[in-house]
Amino acid sequence: MKLNRLESILEKMKAENLEQMIISDPASIFYLTGKWIHPGERMLALYISTRGEHKLFVNKLFPITEDLGVEIVWFDDTNNAVEILSEVVLKDKSVGVDKNWPARFLIGLMELKAGSSYVNGSLIVDRVRMIKDEAEKDFMREASRLNDLAMEKLKNEVTKGHSEKELMQVLQGIYKELGTDGFSFEPILGFGANAANPHHSNTDKVAEIGDSIILDIGCAKNSYCSDMTRTVFLKEASDKAKEVFEIVLEANKRAINTVKPGVRFCDIDAAARDYIASKGYGEYFTHRTGHSIGIDVHDYGDVSAINTDKVEPGMIFSIEPGIYLPGEIGVRIEDLVLVTEDGCEVLNKADKELCIL
Repeated sequence: MKLNRLESILEKMKAENLEQMIISDPASIFYLTGKWIHPGERMLALYISTRGEHKLFVNKLFPITEDLGVEIVWFDDTNNAVEILSEVVLKDKSVGVDKNWPARFLIGLMELKAGSSYVNGSLIVDRVRMIKDEAEKDFMREASRLNDLAMEKLKNEVTKGHSEKELMQVLQGIYKELGTDGFSFEPILGFGANAANPHHSNTDKVAEIGDSIILDIGCAKNSYCSDMTRTVFLKEASDKAKEVFEIVLEANKRAINTVKPGVRFCDIDAAARDYIASKGYGEYFTHRTGHSIGIDVHDYGDVSAINTDKVEPGMIFSIEPGIYLPGEIGVRIEDLVLVTEDGCEVLNKADKELCIL
């Protein structure tokens, strides 16, 4: 077990007067143990308690040969895994449950009367994971460095007549060549009017002269994610397209310049959103300004108008304002920022100024 991370979670549990917790999210279990286990329909549970009684419940189909620093309780498909877990849960104490534990397990535990009550413990783990330690910061820097290289290579492919789907396959090859773990999410490659859909699904469309082209890409490395968006234009860009691009770029820069410890996430969002609105395009910025990122490409926490939490050193999140004019063009520019003691470090180095290929 990664003891510093475990201790941080246990401290937050104590602050919430919660003595025991069941962690089921594979990403959080990896965060604490360094081991990925993808259980499918089978139960996977890490039981931790402020009394120091920690156990990892794993089906025998998923062998573990290394020492994870925690007692492993094995079961197989002939066992009642929930019943085995219930035997260690303190019956007279509340039990925290994190993330998306299937109802067939949670309800089974409740029917066995394991624990006096059940509370959503997700925020306890999520808030600890938001603050990256030094090793995580370096992993995130490396993932973004590789993503920068991939972006420059991808730009060189845009003029070769690939469709959106074909360009995605090219990107997959680029990531393999760079030694990444592959996509951190399915890339969004939107040409022309398709770029005006923020969550566009790639099609057979081929870019045409004058199209805005959104390249929203990310790779994983060492189990940590990168995410970056650049918008380029094919051969030429209209005056209106250039105007929209420069507005989004300035909004991106203003939001980044706002990032420092103690600033609220909603204030960072406002730095981008208010500027875009002042230029008359407020209704066309249709999503939050950013999201947290780490082991998951969308970790807990976001840069949005309703998030009044304050930024802390060690947090990493995206700044990605956009303007989307239906049927015409879309522009989004996204960087990842790491909050430092007195500001932020921008993890992406790939050029984001106006680019006409």
